[in-house]
Amino acid sequence: MRFRDRRDAGRRLAAELVDLAQERPVVVALPRGGVPVAAEVAQALGAPLEIFGVLKVGAPGNRELAVGAIAEDGTGVLDPRSAGRLGMTQAMLDEALERDAKELRRRVERYRGGRAPVAVGGRTVIVVDDGLATGLTVLAAVRGLRRRDPARIVVAVPVGSDESVSMLAEEVDRVVCLMTPEPLLGVGRWYWNFAPVSDDQVIEALAVANAP
Repeated sequence: MRFRDRRDAGRRLAAELVDLAQERPVVVALPRGGVPVAAEVAQALGAPLEIFGVLKVGAPGNRELAVGAIAEDGTGVLDPRSAGRLGMTQAMLDEALERDAKELRRRVERYRGGRAPVAVGGRTVIVVDDGLATGLTVLAAVRGLRRRDPARIVVAVPVGSDESVSMLAEEVDRVVCLMTPEPLLGVGRWYWNFAPVSDDQVIEALAVANAP
């Protein structure tokens, strides 16, 4: 099974989450790729759409190789095994975290356009991304959101690795993942159209989802 695009994946994911509509959840997307998926979920459940900024921390010389992740509130998650294999020192990790935190703040400010985040205290939060590879960015988001005192947290993704799903199942109340192919070989492999999502597309999706 492959998804046509992120919106197709979001519609299929929403079908597995309809039981949560009665809880008046908040759907929280991880930008950028998670936003089109989450927009479909939010629409189907009649829920507000929010974002929670996260960035993966890349290895020196290869930013695409994740050694950790940082969330918008400063919550950081590092994979010491990956960092160790690459010979990264603590000073190098701290430098990467500081650099990525600045970029993350810039993005979040632009996405929200000065509005306050949707309050999640005491509510069910559905964290949505377009897939789980290492799961580090979702883990950073979950731990950051936990500080905002939600009633419970559900992670929902179209596709992911068994390892990442198992890791997150220990951190949240429920994980919904439509398929866990082995080997995963990258999230994008399971979409016919996996074009990058731009900042402007994120801003437009948030505006449409939360229009009066």
